[in-house]
Amino acid sequence: MNNITSLFQGIAFANPYYFLLLLLIIPVAAWLYFFHKKMQASFTIPTTEVFNKISKTWKVRLRWIPVSLLLIAYISFIAALARPQTAFRLSDVQVEGVDIVLALDISGSMKAMDFRPNRLEACKKVAEEFILGRPTDRIGLVVYAGEAYTQCPVTSDHSTLLGLLQKVKFDIIEDGTAIGDGLGTAINRLRESEAKSKIIILLSDGVNNRGYIDPYSAAEIAKNMNIKVYTIGAGTNGQAPYPTPYGTQMIPTEIDERLLQTIAQVTGGKYFRATNNDKLKAVYEEIDKMEKTILNETIYENKTDAFFPFLLIGVILLIIYLPLRYTVFRVNP
Repeated sequence: MNNITSLFQGIAFANPYYFLLLLLIIPVAAWLYFFHKKMQASFTIPTTEVFNKISKTWKVRLRWIPVSLLLIAYISFIAALARPQTAFRLSDVQVEGVDIVLALDISGSMKAMDFRPNRLEACKKVAEEFILGRPTDRIGLVVYAGEAYTQCPVTSDHSTLLGLLQKVKFDIIEDGTAIGDGLGTAINRLRESEAKSKIIILLSDGVNNRGYIDPYSAAEIAKNMNIKVYTIGAGTNGQAPYPTPYGTQMIPTEIDERLLQTIAQVTGGKYFRATNNDKLKAVYEEIDKMEKTILNETIYENKTDAFFPFLLIGVILLIIYLPLRYTVFRVNP
């Protein structure tokens, strides 16, 4: 029952069980009511009309004051017995964050509209939500098509990262799908990281057909550097609508799932397949749950007794009550 917060903000009571004494108010109030009723004399009269013309005196109107003073004084004494305390708290938080690199495919096939409005914009939206949900982690962004480059190095400045994410678009680099180069560039961004947990989230919607780095070799490098790679295959099964100068056409969806599965398996990650916006969001949410940031919090607390104000209030009210009860509001037997 320690540390039960009182009605006064910032105050806790060391001995809150003394508040059980407040229950005595109920039987005492009942006894006073019946005792007062019993002590009153009664007689029978034919009508009370004559008494209606008699105005109440100020003593009658204020006769509740002594009882109220006594009641509040009693509550104050109980509060003092409960040992109210104020606490000064300092928190020392140590964050064991996760260093993350998002490797995003921006090849021409990401224009497919099986995701709304297209694969790339859907991936950017979900990646933005993922970044906003991990404020204590350092995150970087690598984009790749026929080649790869770093859009944003690993940073804790998420506002800058989000700004650079929004600038990602098609045709800024040569087209193609260089999965090995994208993975290799992401690994390079984590090469000097001292974080206990280092992960890469690599998304692709195609088959490796360009680049200088073999994807399987890149996976082995990631394994040796204790970097876990989560891979995502984006695209519907079979065909997907694709914008062309002649209108929307259906194109086949080709994803090298075997390659993505192998990369994830070798590095201790996991492979996911996302076929629409909702499933892509669910993939990032699952990764978010699996790679939690560790927060170590040390709390320093200094408590000070604060019973004196309650005791003082009770004494003052009792001092006021006694002369009022036996002078101004005295009741004749």
